[in-house]
Amino acid sequence: MATKAEKIVAGLGGLDNIEEVEGCITRLRTEVIDPSKVDEAALKAAGAHGVVKMGTAIQVVIGTDADPIAADIEDMM
Repeated sequence: MATKAEKIVAGLGGLDNIEEVEGCITRLRTEVIDPSKVDEAALKAAGAHGVVKMGTAIQVVIGTDADPIAADIEDMM
């Protein structure tokens, strides 16, 4: 079974689509290459409370797990 971090990576369009990721209190702040690959429904299914899209900057609102999940995603990269 996929971890929460793996599900979020998939929702962001895969590792190849993620340029940057950092945890910020309750959000994952990410920079993606192709925002059209971001699947908001998949991110919400992975546990996101919301998704904020601003061009290639995507914020995934996930609560207090943001920092450990960001670390897990960085380990995958």
